[in-house]
Order: sequence, then structure tokens, then C-alpha cells
Amino acid sequence: MQLIECPWCGPREEVEFHYGGQAHVAYPEDPQALSDEEWAHYVFFRDNPKGLFAERWSHAAGCRRWFNAVRDTVTYRFHGVYRPDESRPVSS
Repeated sequence: MQLIECPWCGPREEVEFHYGGQAHVAYPEDPQALSDEEWAHYVFFRDNPKGLFAERWSHAAGCRRWFNAVRDTVTYRFHGVYRPDESRPVSS
């Protein structure tokens, strides 16, 4: 079982968390003004790197807060977590 560090609750088992997709994806200012193609690009097109990747996670079975994490997509190892109001760690 992998432990994930919640910025508010500390380390917890991975079953308490839900993956929320790529971090730092800005919501469109006026989504109704987007064409179908632009909306589809916003909804479905995300980076898929091999290596370190910034992701959103929810501590669903704990404090229910969202946070960001830097995770290696090859090894699944977490390299750092940070609150949404914080910048991505430089070393990550």
C-alpha cells in the first residue's frame, strides 16, 4: 500500500484519495464562447509525460480537500505535495 502525504492531514493510505487529473489547467474564462472543438480540447487533451507530472488529488476519505502532487508516472512515486494556493516546488 502506498502512502500519500495530504498537506493538511499528513500521510494516509492511497485508498483514501481520488485522482483529479492534470494540475494547473486553467478553466476557460467564458466557456460558452468556445467552439465545440475548443471545448473538446479543454476537456480531453492533457499532457501525458513519462516522468514527473503535476497532478490534482482529493483526500476524499479524509479532510475532503484538493491538493496538488508531483508524481513520477513511471515509478508512481510521489515527489512532493502542495496546496492549490502554493506554487509547484522548484525541485519537482
